Formats: sequence, structure tokens, C-alpha cells
Amino acid sequence: MLQESSRLSMSRIRCILRGIDLKTYIFLFILVPTCIFGIYIHGQKISYFLRPIWESPPKPFHDIPHYFHENVSMEALCELHGWRIREFPRRVYDAVLFSNEVDILTIRWKELYPYITHFVLLESNSTFTGIPKPMVFASHRDQFKFIEPRLTYGTIGGRFKKGENPFVEEALQRVALDYLLKIAGISDDDLLIMSDVDEIPSRHTINLLRWCDDIPQVLHLRLKNYLYSFEFLVDNNSWRASVHRYQTGKTRYAHYRQTDEILADAGWHCSFCFRHISEFIFKMKAYSHNDRVRFSHYLNPKRVQRVICKGADLFDMLPEEYTFKDIIGKMGPIPRSFSAVHLPSYLLENADKYKFLLPGNCLRENE
Repeated sequence: MLQESSRLSMSRIRCILRGIDLKTYIFLFILVPTCIFGIYIHGQKISYFLRPIWESPPKPFHDIPHYFHENVSMEALCELHGWRIREFPRRVYDAVLFSNEVDILTIRWKELYPYITHFVLLESNSTFTGIPKPMVFASHRDQFKFIEPRLTYGTIGGRFKKGENPFVEEALQRVALDYLLKIAGISDDDLLIMSDVDEIPSRHTINLLRWCDDIPQVLHLRLKNYLYSFEFLVDNNSWRASVHRYQTGKTRYAHYRQTDEILADAGWHCSFCFRHISEFIFKMKAYSHNDRVRFSHYLNPKRVQRVICKGADLFDMLPEEYTFKDIIGKMGPIPRSFSAVHLPSYLLENADKYKFLLPGNCLRENE
């Protein structure tokens, strides 16, 4: 009985196979595997391109126009913003988590130095992804003697839990930064800048906020968004940097949206702006979005250099946008900018040292 059933099944299969023509065979054995391989290679691109379908855009910010000219009095500038001038400026604290961005940290602190009361920096011996790292700031501390009297430097040991969501380690380090701020002596109504090292507020922005009364309790800063150097201007939509009027027990160091208020044209965000190819590769493996390194050849130094000079994406991704119009409009390499106007003054004063950050200098050192 079983043998008869087996023979009937085999005969049915043979009948089905005889009924399949050559085109169907080609589809089954060539096109289907090709499609599966294509989805494997480009699945992330497909997901990002379809983002407008599965994710709604965030609520728009309320943009506050930003007025500035060096020949206009501070009283007039405060009034233009609808604020009043103070009798004396607030104290300002600049607090950052540090990984390995020595060049950008130098430019940041030189830009902000005239108006910062206290610099606070926290460094870990672990990346967010659990990779051991040297104490880079500690080994370069002599380069920052100009801020030493105003510096509170702290360290934190990593937990080295590989496979854990990197944002867990990042959140723990930001909590430690809250504690370090208290050690530094921050108090109510002091201004606190919350931003990554490469999110640099302009000095006149901070001077405005420390001198004006009635500014929002929390204010995001809209920064010009650059990639690799100040040659590749992505857009003007970097928003995570923020300034807070500190409140004991309420203000918590964070790097997400905390208000709807944002001040226009308030500085620069220079992402992946490194001197050495090795620094690019380290960050690709170390930062919270390391899952974007889907293939090992992404980390090939020659490929990284080609991508930088082209203004393309290191992770071969589509733009992270919420409308098809914006996605299509930003596809492909970033157009080059030949403007070096309104950049941090220390960068231009030391152009020979930092030429890799200026237009026309995409080649990086191979150390």
C-alpha cells in the first residue's frame, strides 16, 4: 500500500515537471536566487527607501530666527530675538563624552573658549560597542593646557558586554556625565551645552544665550551638517545639540529631542571628520550604529579613502529621510562646497594644520 502511494506521488511530480516549460525553469533556478541575493545585499537600502511608508516624519521644530553681526550691540541682538539683556552673563558649562576626536575637540574648545566657564569631559576605556580603547584624551592632555584651569576630567570603566545594545552603554556614560557636572560645580540657571564633540556651537551663539534673559529653558541648536570635512555640506538639519538653563534635580544629560524650540544657524556638525583613515575605521566599528558595517570590505582602507573623496556613504546606505522627495533628492554623492566662509576661526587661523577639513583636501593620512 505504501509502495503504491509512493509510486503515485512520484508520478504526480513527474507530471508537474513535464508541465513546466523552459521559462519557468529559468525563473525558478536563476531569477529567484538572484532576487534573494539582491535582497541580502541591498535589503537595508530597500528598507530605507520605503521608510515614508512605515514611519511618519517627526513633529516639525519651531524655528527661532537667529540674528547676528559683530557690529551690532548685544542689547540690540537680544531685543531682535524678543529677549531682554541681563546685567551680567550666565555661567556656561560645556560637557562632552570623548572617544578619540582630538582634532575636532581642539577646534571646538578653541571656538568656545572665550565664553565657557567650565569644560567637562568624560572618557571611557570602552567604546559604546564594548571594544577596549586607550584613554586618548589622557595621553593628549598636554595639548589642552589652555583650558586646564577650567577643566573637570573624569573617567569611567567599560563593562565590555559584547552583543549588548550599544545605546545601553552610551546611556550609562551620559548618567556618569551628570555626576561629573555636579563635581564641576554647576548650579541653577547656569547654561549647559549638551552635544557630541563634533557638534560645535558657534561662539557668538553661546555669547548671545548667556547674555539674554527670557531664553527658553531648553533650546535645540540647528547646525550646518557636514560629512568628512567642511567640503561636503549635507544640509542644515542637524538638531541634537542643545543648550539648557540648568535645574537641579530636573536637568539630565541626553542626546535626543527634548523640546520643540530650535535656534537657526547656530554652528556646525562635522561628522566623521578625521585626519587618519584608521580613525574612520575605528569609529565605524565602535559607535552606536556599528550594525551598519554589514560587510567586512566596508572597512578596507582604500575603499574608505575612495568614499571620502567621492562624498559618498561609508555604509552604502540611502539617506535617512521621511519623504520620497527628500530621499531621492539626497541620493548619490554629496555635492562639493567651495565655501570656507563662516567656519570656526581657529580652523582658518591654522589652515595648514587642519587642511584636511577644508575644501579640496580629501586625501587622508594612512597611519
